[in-house]
Amino acid sequence: MMSGRLYGLGVGPGDPELITVKALRLLKAAPVVAYFVAKGKKGNAFGIIEAHLDETQMRLPLVYPVTTEALEPPLCYETIISAFYDGAALEISAHLEAGRDVAVICEGDPFFYGSYMYLHDRLAARFEAHVVPGVCSMLGGVAVLGVPLVYRNQSLSVLSGVLPEDDLKRRLEAADAAVIMKLGRNFEKVRRVLGELGLDERALYVERATMANQRIVPLDEVDPMASPYFSLLVVPGKKWRA
Repeated sequence: MMSGRLYGLGVGPGDPELITVKALRLLKAAPVVAYFVAKGKKGNAFGIIEAHLDETQMRLPLVYPVTTEALEPPLCYETIISAFYDGAALEISAHLEAGRDVAVICEGDPFFYGSYMYLHDRLAARFEAHVVPGVCSMLGGVAVLGVPLVYRNQSLSVLSGVLPEDDLKRRLEAADAAVIMKLGRNFEKVRRVLGELGLDERALYVERATMANQRIVPLDEVDPMASPYFSLLVVPGKKWRA
């Protein structure tokens, strides 16, 4: 029996209309649809595509054991999450070995901070694997903010808010334009660095870009204790007139 094929499908940043035609075609044809989800949740990615599935398709939820909560020693996030991806890869490989194609859906783009990439690393050497790119949250964000991101010969830096403060400051100082992701509890640190560099007046903040509950909030009005995981900061490149 031939092995099934693994598909990593980017389904966009939240607006259900931003899924690509190719991803939708492969999604509808897949006998097994796998999706990452937090405990007790349906999941944003699954919410984007749920209406396109029929009753013959198997749903395979991959439930995170932890998300962003703090863990008490000796528990270690990296160890727990690595074991989770090992187990998820085993679940999916069982379907692939049985000849069933598996579509793993991923919010945004599978290879841009996408959870699918950890399955790809574990399975692509053993099974035929295909990745369909998706509209990532960064591009959804600048679209709803209505700002060009980089002009002409400018370079873009995509940064994680988890970076140490000095490292974040050094990278932002050298950037023509920047997008800062993974805010959440890191928001106040990021805002402080932007202020120190004089970038706070250029910086724009959006929560849940393209989703139904999207919010665009002035930087100085953001509650640092309420900044969600699906939020980002954009420092657009300086305008250049052609």
